[in-house]
Amino acid sequence: MAWLPHDVVAGLALTAVLVPVGIGYAVASGLPGICGLYATMASLLAYALFGPSRIMVLGPDSSLAALILAVVLPLSAGDPQRTIALAGMMALVSGALCVAAGIARLGFITELLSKPIRYGYMNGIALTVIASQLPALFGFSVDAHGLLDESRLFVSALLAGKTNLLALGIGAGTLLTVLLFRRRPRVPGVLIAVAGANLVVTLQKLASGTDTTASVPVLGALPQGLPGFSLPTMGASDITPVLLGGLAVALISFADTSVLSRTYAGRTAAFVDPNQEMVGLGAANLAAGLFQGFPISASASRTPVAEAAGARTQLTGVIGALAVGAMLLTAPGLLSDLPVAALAAVVIASAIGLIEVADLRRIWRIQRWEFWLSKGCLLGVALLGAMPGIGLAIVVAVIEFLWDGWRPHSAVLGRVDGVKGYHDIARHPAARVVPGLVLFRWDAPLFFANAELFKCRVLDAVADSPTPVRWMVVGAEPITSVDVTSADALDELDKTLREAGIELCFAEMKDPVKDKLKRFGLFSSLGEHRFFSTLGEAVSRYLEAEPVAWLDWEDRIAGATPDRTQEGSSAEPLGTPRPSR
Repeated sequence: MAWLPHDVVAGLALTAVLVPVGIGYAVASGLPGICGLYATMASLLAYALFGPSRIMVLGPDSSLAALILAVVLPLSAGDPQRTIALAGMMALVSGALCVAAGIARLGFITELLSKPIRYGYMNGIALTVIASQLPALFGFSVDAHGLLDESRLFVSALLAGKTNLLALGIGAGTLLTVLLFRRRPRVPGVLIAVAGANLVVTLQKLASGTDTTASVPVLGALPQGLPGFSLPTMGASDITPVLLGGLAVALISFADTSVLSRTYAGRTAAFVDPNQEMVGLGAANLAAGLFQGFPISASASRTPVAEAAGARTQLTGVIGALAVGAMLLTAPGLLSDLPVAALAAVVIASAIGLIEVADLRRIWRIQRWEFWLSKGCLLGVALLGAMPGIGLAIVVAVIEFLWDGWRPHSAVLGRVDGVKGYHDIARHPAARVVPGLVLFRWDAPLFFANAELFKCRVLDAVADSPTPVRWMVVGAEPITSVDVTSADALDELDKTLREAGIELCFAEMKDPVKDKLKRFGLFSSLGEHRFFSTLGEAVSRYLEAEPVAWLDWEDRIAGATPDRTQEGSSAEPLGTPRPSR
């Protein structure tokens, strides 16, 4: 029980951050501030029961704010109750998807989103969130949706002189304070900034309505009491956008949660099952949706606070949730004078933390096309919106995944003096090839999209051979799979080569791939004698079958002499046009 005092203290310290951040992200998502506290309490309690991480803190998050807003804002038509219902349904959809995926052990799905794609998406989300909060920071509001529209109306309002200098001063001070304390997680920088802003407004009586000449917009009193169980409903026309939004939330929230979970598990030398992590995240979202909350995710800003405060177990989150509930029961008016500009500053500070620059510089140095891929995803989110942006990111991720297999590397192999094995002759100009034998390596699975290219490159290798070809041996060790289309292409290639007097063989093919060829009937038609365990075995069999002059460098060292003479070949040119390269 030595951990108990640490968790209690950490839970109380965490509460100081949970309240303003939860309210701020709710407002940024287009929801009443109280929904952020409801979502915080429900998700923390549910994750404590089902989540595998010892100290992970879940709750409303800036990475989801723009996504939630993009769905609920156009559908709700300004009705707060409808907004709450739609956001709750998104949480239920994302929660159900996460639980189902976790039970089906699909925790690997989020690995489809590469780092550059995730950086681009999150940078786009960060810019969108910042643009949506700038009007509140400057003390006014705009009726806009989307980065471009919000930016245009924000600039127009600035030029029209709508800036509330008092609100801007309080918001800027809050933002600066949060950013200054960011590198000191043991210091509750958000609490200090928000409490200071609240105190200034209260002491100076700056709340809207108290003095029309000097006032700032404030949050107002929160409803008293705990959230009740509520099953959200929606109309038939809302189903498609809510389902798509829930799917996007599930993907992004689990990607963030799994990364954060692995990070903290590594620090404690513990293992966290990604499938159980998905179930825990799903349960937290389900709880949030059933108790008047909205979609949640792991928090990269609140988890370090819990860790720095000495958290040992999920009791920290439970204490935090109970403390938030106690505040709603006993002092709901505590934050009634909290300026909206301060909440906007908290959200903007969090959004700034989402922006990735340093690693993108590294990617620019080592792989520029992936850098531009990241920028393309950023523009997709910024110009098209959060929902189309995540769709674009998924499509790009699939294309990126397929590209290397679609147009893979291939090589003709030869012997390099003094080096074991067979190597790419393009990289080793001094490499020697066995007369009449082409060793060809294909560095990808064989499937429908690259089957024709495989045939063309094999025939190119035959045409480029310095001597008439008798055997074509495919080094198949990198080939991890074949499908029906590629199997048929192999059959066609075999017939083409056979007509030219060339035997098609394979070396180092994996047994599962051979099993597929057996099911397709290709293994028996080719003949087992054409499959060799290693390239060396294939070369030895060729030298036994064909009388060519060949002396390996290892034989020269041993003092051997060639006992074969090279003979001509009757192979005719194939006449296959070479593909452009």
